[in-house]
Amino acid sequence: MITADTSALAAALRALPGTPRVVASGNHSIPWELVALLDEHVERYVLNALNGPAGLPEREGAVMETSFVGAGQRRNAGLRYIPSRLSLVPVLFRRSLPVDAVLLHCSPPRDGVVSLGTEVNVLPAAVEACRERGGLVVAQVNDRMPYTYGDALLPVEHVDLALEVSSPLPTPPAAAPLGDDARAIGERVAAMVPDGATLQMGIGAVPDAVLAALTGHRGLRLWTEMFSDGVLALDAAGALDADHPLTTSFLFGTQDLYDWVDGNRRVHLLRTERTNDPALIARQRLMTSINTALEVDLFGQANASRIDARIHSGFGGQTDFIVGALHSQGGQAVMALRSWHPRADVSTIVPMVDEPVTSFQASAVVTEQGVAPLFGRSEKEQARHLIEQAAHPRVRAELWEEAHHLGLA
Repeated sequence: MITADTSALAAALRALPGTPRVVASGNHSIPWELVALLDEHVERYVLNALNGPAGLPEREGAVMETSFVGAGQRRNAGLRYIPSRLSLVPVLFRRSLPVDAVLLHCSPPRDGVVSLGTEVNVLPAAVEACRERGGLVVAQVNDRMPYTYGDALLPVEHVDLALEVSSPLPTPPAAAPLGDDARAIGERVAAMVPDGATLQMGIGAVPDAVLAALTGHRGLRLWTEMFSDGVLALDAAGALDADHPLTTSFLFGTQDLYDWVDGNRRVHLLRTERTNDPALIARQRLMTSINTALEVDLFGQANASRIDARIHSGFGGQTDFIVGALHSQGGQAVMALRSWHPRADVSTIVPMVDEPVTSFQASAVVTEQGVAPLFGRSEKEQARHLIEQAAHPRVRAELWEEAHHLGLA
């Protein structure tokens, strides 16, 4: 790894062939200084980044590409969305999305090894695919990036050039107080989680409410795609299995979280082929996958990806974790969501989704109205449980009418 100035980095980027595909650290770990250099000095390129935030280039010649759409990519008219389960994105790098360069955001080296810090995900696979092609690996070395372990560790000899920066990491806005609906959902889901379970969940009001309701549990483990500050509360309450590693693929939270994971060997950041491998997920003790959706229909199908036929996010890890959890001994896959969408002012329990299905066959659907068990029930029983125990009362009569038309009643 050679520390370079911006002029040397610019020259290396200009030397990339044709219209290069450049994979960058995604989510909330974008190497902004490197992306700016790329955009300034390379006329045409493809930038592949997961869950891209606002601020990514939007101009002719700069193509944004992703398999999971972030808030900063949804309105990009030229977005190239590549549908894929996250566990299979590394396969794409080897087969159909050749990688010419990788832009990393990492920690300063320790004993000849840098850490990818808060974002591992598909990056190890991207680096390997790039190096196999003789491509360029560039690191933005940030002294604010925590040093994490597992697959986050990368020998400095695998990095060609480095730019040293000192930039604070992004943090989420202050969370609003949990509403009554989120609190009710959290309590219902927590009641379904046994002591000793292994958890997977994301970020947002409903996952936060679930974590808040789990502080009285004991022996909990984590095998998840990402986690945030809610884990700190579980740890402080003694709810976690202190002898078992906390496994994730990326992190996003407050500075308290980043300080906690820095040098913390209890936390293992693994590449997405491992965290999202259904076979490995299935091996976890009492694996409990907790996901959400935009809508769920009377057949138990969930749409968590599209709104009005436009891509909103993507498959993500939902399918991987639902399949893995259902194959775990004592495992379950819970779909948790409000029964009524406050912004769109519509029911989230619908007769039949009219968007492509993201996942199906959850163990149960949980709303503030109640718990609708699905797995192992007949399709008519599933529909009845969804209408009577999950749907908002104001749409139950309409759902029953539609259920008759669909042969579910």
